[in-house]
Amino acid sequence: MTRTRQIRLGAFIQATGHHIAAWRHPDAQADAGLNIGHYRDLARTAERGKFDLVFVADSPGSGAEEDRESAARDGKSAKFEPVTLWAALSQVTSHLGFVATASTTYEDPYSLARKFASLDWISGGRAAWNVVTTGFDVSANFGRDSHMEHGDRYARAEEFLEVVRALWDSHADDVFVRDRESGIYLDVDKLYPVDHRGAHFNVRGLLNIGRPPQGHPVIVQAGASESGRALAARTAEVIFTANLTIEDAQTFYADLKRRLLQFGREADQLLIMPGIFPVLGGTEKEADDNYEYLQSLIHPATAWNILQRRYEGVDLSGYSLDDIAPPLPVHTNGNQSRLKLVTDYLERERPTLRQLYRTMSTGRGHRVVVGTPEQVADGIQRWFERGAADGFNIMPPILPTGLSDFVDQVVPILQRRGLFRTEYEGATLRENLGLARPANGAVLAAVSEPRGNVA
Repeated sequence: MTRTRQIRLGAFIQATGHHIAAWRHPDAQADAGLNIGHYRDLARTAERGKFDLVFVADSPGSGAEEDRESAARDGKSAKFEPVTLWAALSQVTSHLGFVATASTTYEDPYSLARKFASLDWISGGRAAWNVVTTGFDVSANFGRDSHMEHGDRYARAEEFLEVVRALWDSHADDVFVRDRESGIYLDVDKLYPVDHRGAHFNVRGLLNIGRPPQGHPVIVQAGASESGRALAARTAEVIFTANLTIEDAQTFYADLKRRLLQFGREADQLLIMPGIFPVLGGTEKEADDNYEYLQSLIHPATAWNILQRRYEGVDLSGYSLDDIAPPLPVHTNGNQSRLKLVTDYLERERPTLRQLYRTMSTGRGHRVVVGTPEQVADGIQRWFERGAADGFNIMPPILPTGLSDFVDQVVPILQRRGLFRTEYEGATLRENLGLARPANGAVLAAVSEPRGNVA
């Protein structure tokens, strides 16, 4: 039976919350970055709200040594490695999916494939990999002389994904016999060693863990540049995106769905989930007051640091916060999708520098919704029903209350409207997202092209 289309919900978690000054809010868990109990409670709250998944963004390095003033005020500077964190939290949940970020530029295909296969087994089939190429230069953390160019990073990412998927398929699903009487533990005819030789990687051998319960952990991506869209259309199953207007979201949604056809994929094989930064209040005035209080927590030095990061290499000393924001400098080797998003915002709105930093301090280019629970639910429904989204990545301004308030106040409205589940559909993340379990590519190839026994 075909299911009625339902909204997908992810909880995008950032330690104390997404607002740049969230840690200063009295409701925030100031030590959140290193508090496993805090994350345990967040995971349970998300599962209580029937969320599909939780997600943490991650970078394989820190720029604190280069920007000491910004680092001194950064409440998100301490963070757990995401696969380790999710392995722990999978043990206090039973349905919630876990999306971990890992870089194709600074990691190795074999160790990453093993790590995510392990998470999928530990969680009972609830793992997902957020594939990033890392726009921020952390080359010094890895003993490299320079950061890879944008185009080279995406070429490496495409080959990286090919290798990882082959490694996940290096065992058939039924490879483990475990026959005590015969003494046969596994069927060697159902092993499919990888022998990959490419422009970026030479990988030969078997993954030393069984094929993941989901076949492959769910593949997630967040890039919206031309290279990012092309990679997503070929490989992604969920895409996290940032759109400020419904018109931009509709354009992005239609473009990605159309690109799928080029690769023999159906529209429902890729779920598009824009980020939303919701500020709730019992009335519109209360919501506005909550928003303004959050903004009041931004230290002036932090405001200028936000701007200076956007205007790298530009002298802002002659500007006041009430001056119209000048055009952004063009940097071809950073995050191209975020650069375009902010550039479009500057051209469309002509904001002052004060308005720009206030926008960047909240959703960092994601959509900010300030209002009552009904108004927030209305906005979610409108985007969902008008071809702008398959679901949403909820970005709580402060944690833990930003997530618990959304679960307690907005989710019931969506459920009453028949837009969101009241119970989980399955046990794995793929089942709950409505995504098919992928066939084993190595097995299919062996069927069409028989081979000799593996020694």
